[in-house]
Amino acid sequence: MNILIVFLIPVYMASVARSAPLPDGSTLVADPEIVQRSRSLIKKILLSIPDAHKSCIYIETLKLNSSENEKLGVMASNIGIPPAPVLKNLSETFTLETGLERMSEGLQLHRALLTSVSPSLENIDKVAELQADIKDLVIQINKMLYQVKGETVVQPTPTPVALRLAGKFEAQVAAHLTLVQLQSFGHDVVRLLRCLDQSGEEETES
Repeated sequence: MNILIVFLIPVYMASVARSAPLPDGSTLVADPEIVQRSRSLIKKILLSIPDAHKSCIYIETLKLNSSENEKLGVMASNIGIPPAPVLKNLSETFTLETGLERMSEGLQLHRALLTSVSPSLENIDKVAELQADIKDLVIQINKMLYQVKGETVVQPTPTPVALRLAGKFEAQVAAHLTLVQLQSFGHDVVRLLRCLDQSGEEETES
């Protein structure tokens, strides 16, 4: 009997640990439908990025998934492309509110970047569709922020980022780097939204 009790205690403790709340102590977003809708939208955005890139980038050396993109950091700085906000796993120092705020800020940043570079691109239909999906996702993120903060989050109109585009080449690089950065940020959004999803469903990242 004593042996059985000793065996069951660690099993019980492990179960409690798995069901424990997130480190920030916050209640998860109350409406799981908003989380699911957000996950569907970011998935759609990530699937749309390759088509948007293909439709507006004609310089063959600019590939969406290429190790060479890491070498374009200086050019991104020269053009004026800000880095995306950093997203982390929820913890006592990176709260649910902080995560939602950074998701919203990062999505709005990339929407603003696409708004700034679009006039210099020849084919922007796919880019415009991508911007619309980003706008819809920001609305969902801000709804979650409202649930967490208890106050309305105003949906701002993206202020175009002042990019330094000397010509068509710089415009191509700016659009390319924006989509590359958006893709990377999008994968971070996927991971963070998965933490908020109480359905327990596991989906494979695209």
